[in-house]
Amino acid sequence: MYKLLSFFVLLSCSGFAQQKIDSVYLPGITIRTIDNPVLEEMSGLAFSKNHLDKFYTHTDSGGEAAVYVLDSLGNEIGKIILEGVENRDWEDIAVGPGPNGKSYVYVAEIGDNAAVYKSVKIYRFLEPAKIEKKITVKPEVLKFTYPDGAMDAESLFVDPISGDLFVVSKRDKKNTLFKLKSDDFGKKDVVAKKEGKLTFTSATAADISQDGSKILIKNYFKIFYWDRKKGESVAEALSRAPKELPYVPEPQGEAIGFQPDGKAFYTISEKRYNIHPILYRFPAKK
Repeated sequence: MYKLLSFFVLLSCSGFAQQKIDSVYLPGITIRTIDNPVLEEMSGLAFSKNHLDKFYTHTDSGGEAAVYVLDSLGNEIGKIILEGVENRDWEDIAVGPGPNGKSYVYVAEIGDNAAVYKSVKIYRFLEPAKIEKKITVKPEVLKFTYPDGAMDAESLFVDPISGDLFVVSKRDKKNTLFKLKSDDFGKKDVVAKKEGKLTFTSATAADISQDGSKILIKNYFKIFYWDRKKGESVAEALSRAPKELPYVPEPQGEAIGFQPDGKAFYTISEKRYNIHPILYRFPAKK
């Protein structure tokens, strides 16, 4: 009970109730409570490009080295085992272009709470042609370092226009945007390129719409939103002040993802304080 009260006191002190909310998207609607014990530590979500109303998710550090497939109502309908890797600290997931313009799933093993790992990894595999109860894939691996040493991060998205990968740090006072290239997979001595600073800290999840025109980054208390202009780079778009969107407070919200048409986004939390994760949908204002 003390932890639960502390959580809501922290929300109050964060200024959540006083923030100016933009009306681009409406308040969150509860889709369902996830009571599957396997999915209590969901730390990312990304909608499929090839399978209508399906999204991919994964669990946090120490969980199974697997990506789970859920429908838009939160029902688990499939599982993809990543062969030859472990879940040291998977923190986010994305869907974006890969070789030959095909759609790939990207899994970011970028968690590093104590900043002790010299390098971190991103895995990718081709989106499956068919959703099955269980399949196995062997992912490609991008092993990289940061220019200024080890960092903790929990946010990944892949630009559908350029194919570049973007990671957002978590624990620096103003979070940092880093860029990697699609063809960095398989290369040695890859160093992420620093693209700029954001105006907030503690980023826990990010996503970009499938047309590349909308970007979301969240921390534990707020959701930040940018419109991206035609011909603009991701870094140029994120250099502007973001809008703040409605958010339903979560005990440990570390996942956010756009609906494929960008007309809604979803969030979900890890289980904390004995509160089961709830899948929320935030529809666009018509």
